[in-house]
Amino acid sequence: MNEAERVHLEKNLYIAGLILPCAGALLFLLQKLLPSALLEILSVPCLLHAVTGLYCPGCGGTRAAGYLLQGKPFLSFLYHPIVPYGAALYLWFMLSHTVEYLSGRRIRIGMRYRNGYLYFALALVFLNLVVKNVALAAFGVDLLDKMYV
Repeated sequence: MNEAERVHLEKNLYIAGLILPCAGALLFLLQKLLPSALLEILSVPCLLHAVTGLYCPGCGGTRAAGYLLQGKPFLSFLYHPIVPYGAALYLWFMLSHTVEYLSGRRIRIGMRYRNGYLYFALALVFLNLVVKNVALAAFGVDLLDKMYV
């Protein structure tokens, strides 16, 4: 990827990063405005877990996000490590690029896109999947059950 492509990608990621809190605020409002019975109907259980009893790569992510928003990053990490990792990358990317854009690119501290961030995220998801499913299948320990946290 050449420099122009990287800059264009980072600009698009920055715009997407600005939209993300708006989407989160909208979801928060919907959660507060919709009756809890309707939210219960709209929540979809994990099909893989329902059929096989094993966890999918995303299982625990919603609870991890909830714990992170409650200011409990350790519990968030235990439920799904990709959530605090993604949040840290997001915050640094947005903060550093905001400083860079507001300074007219005189202060060049913007986090640069690297494929390594994605590879590390994939490794985290895979490791999380293996650990939780091995604990469940081999030892009968459900790491996503609240009594273990």
